[in-house]
Amino acid sequence: MTRLVERREALIAQAAAQRRALARDIEPWRKPLALTDQGLTALRYIKRHPKWIVGSMALLAILQPRHAGKWLGRGWVSWQLMQRLRDR
Repeated sequence: MTRLVERREALIAQAAAQRRALARDIEPWRKPLALTDQGLTALRYIKRHPKWIVGSMALLAILQPRHAGKWLGRGWVSWQLMQRLRDR
């Protein structure tokens, strides 16, 4: 019985050490993974509401009229891309 108790304590200590090592090794990935998660959330939102892309491009075209063609073209390309992604 004493051997089982010792073995259990050793396994608990080993698991704690592994958790600390894993936390240390994952730390450099926290910010990049959080940023990736935010980007995926934004893409999902845009996929559900593609009209916001066109609206924002139209607003930029109104605010910067000399670049209207460029912004409206980007808006059109974005709209088409979102439609393709939504159809998947």
